[in-house]
Amino acid sequence: MQLTHIGGPTVLVELDGWVILTDPTFDPPGRRYGFGWGTSSVKTSGPAVPLDDLGEVDVVLLSHDHHADNLDDAGREMLSRAGVVVTTVPGARRLGDGARGLDNWSTTTLTRPGLPALTVTATPCRHGPRFSRPIAGKVVGFSLTIAGRDRADLWMTGDTVMYPELHAAADRLAVDVALVHLGGVRFPMTGPVRYTMTAEGAVELISALRPRVAVPVHYEGWSHFDEPVVRAREVLQASAVCDRIRWLTRGVAETV
Repeated sequence: MQLTHIGGPTVLVELDGWVILTDPTFDPPGRRYGFGWGTSSVKTSGPAVPLDDLGEVDVVLLSHDHHADNLDDAGREMLSRAGVVVTTVPGARRLGDGARGLDNWSTTTLTRPGLPALTVTATPCRHGPRFSRPIAGKVVGFSLTIAGRDRADLWMTGDTVMYPELHAAADRLAVDVALVHLGGVRFPMTGPVRYTMTAEGAVELISALRPRVAVPVHYEGWSHFDEPVVRAREVLQASAVCDRIRWLTRGVAETV
């Protein structure tokens, strides 16, 4: 498997001939985006790979369509270039154009001539504290499994905090490579509560999941990330799962 971290949650995945893109964000930096309910964030860095250099994409995995740090304007425009867009059920209704919406633990199988069948399974997320769904909206993660394999090739956690249903998902899944969304998001108006996972949460998740490789993403490039990258690296390096962690260099295709 080859991964290229483009920035934020955006990763280009090349898996057995399939070209997969997660949460497309390609706008330049500098703009402030509103997230609703008085929350907002400034994009502080642009994509490490320009959209024009992206090439053909078979599948877009979109954890949610309603926050610009997961789907910005340029990312939204590129969706029409992708073969299939897989997202939440309400997101698919909003996007239209054949987007496939999945509820938690539902699946869709993708086929393309000359490639092995690829099964996509939606996994649970909670994008904030308890009872935050009306504010944060519906979010999902995704596991990907090539036909004939007994474990998922890839799991993208999506934007989530650690909570019992996610821990149960980690116990249920067998995963080769995990893309773990970090950042410890906070907003001034909501005080100490978190809207995405911290490095401590990631240690708990990875300990339960035990993937061959865990790749941190979505920890930089936006002003609403509250956990500094240096802090996240320190926590993960000092943990019992340090040998499973792989930090990617943005813009560089790396085999994992």
